[in-house]
Amino acid sequence: MDSKKGKTQKSILVRTLYDEKKSDFQLELLAGAKGLDCQKIISSDINRPGLALAGFTEKFLAERIQILGSTEISYVSTLSATQRKDAINNVISFTPPCFIIAKNLELPEGFIKIANNFKVPVFRTSIDTTQFIHMLIAYLDYKLAPETFLHGDLVDVYGVGLLLVGESGIGKSECALDLVERGHRLVADDLIKVLRRSEFIIMGFSAAKSTKLQHHIEIRGVGIVDIYALYGIRSVRTQKRIEVQVELVHWTENLDYERIGLEDKYTEILGVQIPLVQIPVTPGKNLALVCEVIAKNYLLKILGYSPAKAFNEELLRIMKKPDTKAESSSVDPWITDDIE
Repeated sequence: MDSKKGKTQKSILVRTLYDEKKSDFQLELLAGAKGLDCQKIISSDINRPGLALAGFTEKFLAERIQILGSTEISYVSTLSATQRKDAINNVISFTPPCFIIAKNLELPEGFIKIANNFKVPVFRTSIDTTQFIHMLIAYLDYKLAPETFLHGDLVDVYGVGLLLVGESGIGKSECALDLVERGHRLVADDLIKVLRRSEFIIMGFSAAKSTKLQHHIEIRGVGIVDIYALYGIRSVRTQKRIEVQVELVHWTENLDYERIGLEDKYTEILGVQIPLVQIPVTPGKNLALVCEVIAKNYLLKILGYSPAKAFNEELLRIMKKPDTKAESSSVDPWITDDIE
């Protein structure tokens, strides 16, 4: 499976930031209204343009949102009228996505006029600078997170996000339904939206545009099944970290499938490696039970215990031991004397 298929370069308009977070971020538009629909935000990082205002623009990060706090405003206020105009013009001429002034600070004289000339939006918020930066980065991290879309089912099994993939008709949806019946929680069926939230974390969501269309499963021969209506709120989740990919494959007699589990396999989604488990499908196989074992096994491994490795080490120890009599004589009498 090409897990990178569908990946796109993300950006949002400054208008989106303003419309979605005007209330939460307490944003007041002061200038540059004409730039709301043409200025794009492409980075979740922010910049404080103190050095640029001082004249050093060689390393100026103009693609980022510019935050002005007490330090920047205080510095500009020390400049003469001519120096202040040159400093402001020098920075705004790079046309960054927007400027945001924190703590309800007053703008330097001439800032609004120059921003309007270059069509660069300028906002003001009453929130403290550091707190606002944390809030803004968290929002942009989500909005600009790399994304892709995958065909499969995502189920929360014992707190582990299992991504069920495989050929169409192999039984992914039926397996997901069986897991829900056993008390686990469905996140998405058929089409899954995946976002990379950090270097090591990918999150899965339903790709349905409406919440009323989420948490439905298509069962061939039955039709569309509403999981929420049938099993209640405890049977569904809106999002879940994807931790293990379970690939259902058709059983082929001549292929050598994993028997011991010593060799860990991995797959990559949006640059993040996650464990891969391939399950050969045969008639009558209890796939839901196997998925529960996969989830439990994964939990053991992240706690530092690998059953396959422990089994192999004990087997090697027994094979290397020359005298087996001592081993047999150490059996608990409670076992040997039990006649039930």
